[in-house]
Amino acid sequence: MFANLRDKLAKTRNAFRKVEDLFQSGKRREEILDGLEEALILADVGVPAAGRILEALRTKTLKDASEADLERALKDELAAMLSRLADGRPADAGPTVILMVGVNGGGKTTSAAKLAARFKGEGKKVMLAAADTFRAAAQEQLALWGKKLGVPVVKGSYGADPAAVVFDAVQSFKAQQGDVLLVDTAGRIHTNTNLMNELEKVKRVVVREHPGARLESLLVLDATIGQNAIQQAREFLKFSGLTGIFLTKVDGTAKGGAVVAIAEELDLPIRFIGVGEKEDDLFEFSPREFVEALLS
Repeated sequence: MFANLRDKLAKTRNAFRKVEDLFQSGKRREEILDGLEEALILADVGVPAAGRILEALRTKTLKDASEADLERALKDELAAMLSRLADGRPADAGPTVILMVGVNGGGKTTSAAKLAARFKGEGKKVMLAAADTFRAAAQEQLALWGKKLGVPVVKGSYGADPAAVVFDAVQSFKAQQGDVLLVDTAGRIHTNTNLMNELEKVKRVVVREHPGARLESLLVLDATIGQNAIQQAREFLKFSGLTGIFLTKVDGTAKGGAVVAIAEELDLPIRFIGVGEKEDDLFEFSPREFVEALLS
């Protein structure tokens, strides 16, 4: 698994090469630290996060720290930044409803299918709900995934009230005593006020109709847009139910360093990362493994 993750992160690892080069440069501590902030920013970690990392390294390392000491300290600091928000993974206890939210084109539908495959593979009874009723292709795509995976999909007619689709899905989910219901939602960011109201309405339906279910809301972000994902995500922070991040297309970008900035700036744990188009191109996010895959 680690070797596979390291391979999938090849483009981002290349972006971190200047960081790695510093720890093999033969320079002294201050010279390394002086170059490290710029190297981290170039790797798309972001200015605020890079500044905090440098401040921590200056505080926590000795003046005569070796290159190996500094590299180990950097890995520890990155892992700590990515770990501090983690609070467990979805679908561990009892019936769980997971709302997949985010802008169109970010990979919500495919990500929902990947999670469906993952949970089904763990022996859970899984259902999908096509609540993006404003984009016919989204419903068709989810239906195809459902057929491929052998997972039932609840759909509505084009333009139907998404909350009504979720209502039907929750009723079916309860009747079949399901374990995980994954809801693919709309992402029309240009009408963000209506969209946030729509998401809140969907959430209220779930809470009202299945009060015993655990409710998760994963913000799906496209890693290929790097720092821009933070600005994109700010609109969705207006939605009160976010519990974590699903970062997609991590294999296709040199901007994977933005993972650090995204977790730090949005104050949300990264739960999963997508690394391809197949149903098993998915990793449950491990901060330590992610950092080791970048810097090894």
